[in-house]
Amino acid sequence: MTSATSRGVDKIANAGEGALAQTGNIVQLFVDVARQLFARPFQLREFIQQAWFIASVTILPTALIAIPFGAIVSLQTGSLIKQLGAESYTGAASVLVVVQQGSPLVTSLLVAGAAGSAVAADLGSRTIREEIDAMEVLGINPIQRLVVPRVLAMVLVAVLLNGLVAVVGIGGGYFFNVVVQGGTPGAYLASFGALAQLPDLYISTLKAVIFGVIAGVVAAYKGLNPKGGPKGVGDAVNQSVVVTFLLLFFANLIITAVFLQIVPPKVG
Repeated sequence: MTSATSRGVDKIANAGEGALAQTGNIVQLFVDVARQLFARPFQLREFIQQAWFIASVTILPTALIAIPFGAIVSLQTGSLIKQLGAESYTGAASVLVVVQQGSPLVTSLLVAGAAGSAVAADLGSRTIREEIDAMEVLGINPIQRLVVPRVLAMVLVAVLLNGLVAVVGIGGGYFFNVVVQGGTPGAYLASFGALAQLPDLYISTLKAVIFGVIAGVVAAYKGLNPKGGPKGVGDAVNQSVVVTFLLLFFANLIITAVFLQIVPPKVG
């Protein structure tokens, strides 16, 4: 019994050490990306290609998810606000939820799930084919050549998709509130400024930038460090998506808590 307990403790300790080591490696990769960001020449062609690819695989799913998301938020908030007798704040509550919380999270999850997995698979296949080692032998920095353009592309697309989700989500919420729940169009639009404020848009954009960086760095790290050949690449892709999701939710919690402490909520 004691031996089994000690083995369990050793496994937990090894898992903890491995997690800390991976965290340190990811942070180190982030530092390297920040350093190589200003290195010349900038890989503009690679950046444009990756931005176009990421946008092409995420725009349609993002739009399709934003419509029901805005509808769900509108229906739920509208029902709750009716119970409270404050129908005039339906639009404000919907906009506040979509812009400040919904659009960055929806965008980041799609960027991490669709684009992040593609980036991890691409870099992982290059790694097992020893292309990364060949680049280093030739004196080419793979971080500057491959990772930086992909991270910047994910940040750019995340910011653009964040705006798309906000617009489509608000439009869907307006439709369902006015048509389905019988709300007043003028009251819905007029209440936008009752609770929402400009810093809500700023924090939404900042979240999209941070989430794009997290998704890009984690996907690049997993792609550059696969284990076990082709099967390891598949495992790295799955791990990158799971780790990114966990980090995004944790980062969203911290950013939201700090934002609410710094910027007081607007009173209607």
